[in-house]
Amino acid sequence: MTETPTGDPWEPGSQWYDGEAGPLVRPYAMTGGRTQPGPTGVRFDLIALVTLDPAGPEPDDTVLGPEHRTLIDLCRPETQSVAELAAGADLPVGVVRVLLGDLLELGCVTVSRPVPPAHLPDERILREVIEGLRAL
Repeated sequence: MTETPTGDPWEPGSQWYDGEAGPLVRPYAMTGGRTQPGPTGVRFDLIALVTLDPAGPEPDDTVLGPEHRTLIDLCRPETQSVAELAAGADLPVGVVRVLLGDLLELGCVTVSRPVPPAHLPDERILREVIEGLRAL
């Protein structure tokens, strides 16, 4: 058996899906074993919007892993939701939340949430406004 450029799939301790997929990296390896986004206190709902902070520092490559860089690159062109980032990075949402917590602590991104439904105007009020506008 020949060794592939990225290592031998039959090497002890190496777990591969198949020859094309490469080695399996467990989610806890990407997050350093963490399951929560950190002490920021921010909840990363699926619909929370993440924007690259232009005034934020350019993070050092020694601090960030490749998954952090992927999230930054996805946020660079436009604001993305947490769900979109998870899909774009092909990572589990839990991992993306932890990595976004790191980026938020470093000041690389900002997070905003859409207006909660409880704070939206009542449908009855909106209908009255529409009827009033039609009467004009």
